[in-house]
Amino acid sequence: MPGDVLLTRIEQFSAAHRLFVRGLSDQENFKLFDKCSRENGHGHNYKVEIRVKGKVDAQTGMVMDLGVLKKNIQSVIDQVDHTFLDKDVPFFADKPSTVENICIFFWEQLKDTLPPGVKMNKVKVYETDKNVAAYKG
Repeated sequence: MPGDVLLTRIEQFSAAHRLFVRGLSDQENFKLFDKCSRENGHGHNYKVEIRVKGKVDAQTGMVMDLGVLKKNIQSVIDQVDHTFLDKDVPFFADKPSTVENICIFFWEQLKDTLPPGVKMNKVKVYETDKNVAAYKG
C-alpha cells in the first residue's frame, strides 16, 4: 500500500503589524526589531503555504477535497486579512506578530479542521521574498 502523500494549498493575505515586546521600552524594542518596531507599524503581502498529509483515497484519488482545504484556510485568512495583527487578532495580544508566530497561528487554527486520516504537515509563511518561516507543530 502506498505511503502518505503531501498536499499543499497556497494563499495570500495582506496585513499590518508592529514588532515589539510589551513591557519593553520603545528604545529596547528598537534595539531588538529596528524600524519594524515603529509605533504605527508597517505592512506585508504575505503568502502562506498549508501542507497536509494523508493516504490517497482509493475511490476519490485525493488526500482530501481541495475545496474544503481552501475554505478552511480562507476562514483563517478572513481573521487576518487587511488587519493590524497586533490590535485586531486576539492571538497576538500577548505575543509579537513575527512571521514565526503567524505560522503557529495558522497551524493552531487549522489543525482540528481536517478530515479523519489527514494531518497537518507544515505551515510556511512568506513575509517577504527573503523572510520565510515554517512550522511543523
